[in-house]
Amino acid sequence: MLRITLGILISYLVGSIPWAYIFGRLLKGIDIRHFGSGNVGATNALRVLGRGPGIVVLVLDILKGLLTVVILGQTEILSIVFGLCCICGHNWTVFLKFKGGKGVATTLGVLLGLAIKISGLRLILGLLAITWFGVFAFSKIISLSSVVTAIVFPVYTVLFKRFLKQPNVLICLSIILSILIILRHKSNLKRLLQGKEPRI
Repeated sequence: MLRITLGILISYLVGSIPWAYIFGRLLKGIDIRHFGSGNVGATNALRVLGRGPGIVVLVLDILKGLLTVVILGQTEILSIVFGLCCICGHNWTVFLKFKGGKGVATTLGVLLGLAIKISGLRLILGLLAITWFGVFAFSKIISLSSVVTAIVFPVYTVLFKRFLKQPNVLICLSIILSILIILRHKSNLKRLLQGKEPRI
């Protein structure tokens, strides 16, 4: 029990590292929350700090989820629990008064980590990647790509549940992650409906 509690705490703290905020301070001496969309994530880092720093932030946010699952998750269930804690840390970071990013990159990292341990998840992850890039190629809007991919995630897990080791658990996980991503994109959805969401 102590090990699980410690794993939850470490996962949350790792997820809480606000790389976009840190790079904004280090590279430009700014608080990235006051620029662009105000979000502490890779997309806003790309817009505010430039392509290079934005890509580095993206990779680091992915690694938060990936390494948490791979290193701390001794079982599939614990991997899922720790992965969710890491995503929550990113979304509600303790270091910035519980105001963080939108969790897409860290969620990707968690799914990559889970796919290493659950082979059936690789098919679903591939389908999610095709969906994201397909929507982005058409729209050039990152938030729209992320929301659409989040919506179809539970659909894919239901359709291909026979490939998963623990289908019911992973279906529940997909629903939770989908809801989290959609809720974190409320402001983006409002701008999308108004036709004001910026394209890349």
